[in-house]
Amino acid sequence: MGSFTVGLVPHPTKSVRESIEIVLAWKTAQGAHLIAMESDAARVGEGVRLVDEQTFRDTVEVVVAMGGDGTMLGAMRLVAERPVPVLGVNYGNVGFLVEVEPRDLPSALDRVSSKDFSLEPHHALEVVHTSNGLTNRFLAFNDASITRRPGEGVVSADLVVDETPFGYYKADALVIATPAGSTAYNYAAGGPVLSPAVTATIVTPVAPMSGIDRAVVLGPKEKLRFELAGATRSAALEIDGRVVADVSAGCQVGVRLRRDAGQVIRFDAGRHATKGRLKLSLLDLPLREDQLLELVPPEARAKFKEARAR
Repeated sequence: MGSFTVGLVPHPTKSVRESIEIVLAWKTAQGAHLIAMESDAARVGEGVRLVDEQTFRDTVEVVVAMGGDGTMLGAMRLVAERPVPVLGVNYGNVGFLVEVEPRDLPSALDRVSSKDFSLEPHHALEVVHTSNGLTNRFLAFNDASITRRPGEGVVSADLVVDETPFGYYKADALVIATPAGSTAYNYAAGGPVLSPAVTATIVTPVAPMSGIDRAVVLGPKEKLRFELAGATRSAALEIDGRVVADVSAGCQVGVRLRRDAGQVIRFDAGRHATKGRLKLSLLDLPLREDQLLELVPPEARAKFKEARAR
């Protein structure tokens, strides 16, 4: 690939020094340029050029995100203006986005330098929050949610789709998710899991009291607007699990799907999909034992069958 610029996005609290050392050694061998944001100086250490956020966005060609799904999502949001490939190195727990374990990073970097990978596109939600004449914009790769604060009433909102009233909600929270995000908050709230091959937006109420009481799947070109009603005294707008704004009666939250807002590096898409199914089964056990065994590595499957036969 020749000389190119790789951006590092480390986990905000966990030590990723092992992976930093691997990347530094690889950089020397490949002649690559390493950059990180100035705010991450203490986490990346020496040997990495520090730049401001805009310079990072403008110059990076590949991003290595070292953490869990949250770190991966943050890296994807960071470069969404010009979505460059993002490689996830797993320092989390149950990660659905990250593919590479730290021990496999050397071979993964070699494959990146030789362009031996595929790109998995990810859609995002463009979220516009309007309150008291002020507008703020956000990007969510998993989900946006409007969540009541304990002791502060409920979330009451009218849903308008393409300027046509669709119905109303009265619930503890509303979760608006992408297909990739359907396995996160939406799944926990009882919403459907959508294939990444589906281009759609899911709206799922949490603990609905009246109004629309089940998940709704909407098309990729439909524009959504949630108009907060009087029963909403104090709620929070969350983007990919982070609180970004206060929401109350009179506020509006607009949502539309942006296709291919992120690009995730995949080395073995089939194996990654199998791991994702296994993680879902461990969370909810929707599979029979024989089906579950088909998802685990052959050596682990053989040991299990041998132990059971004793």
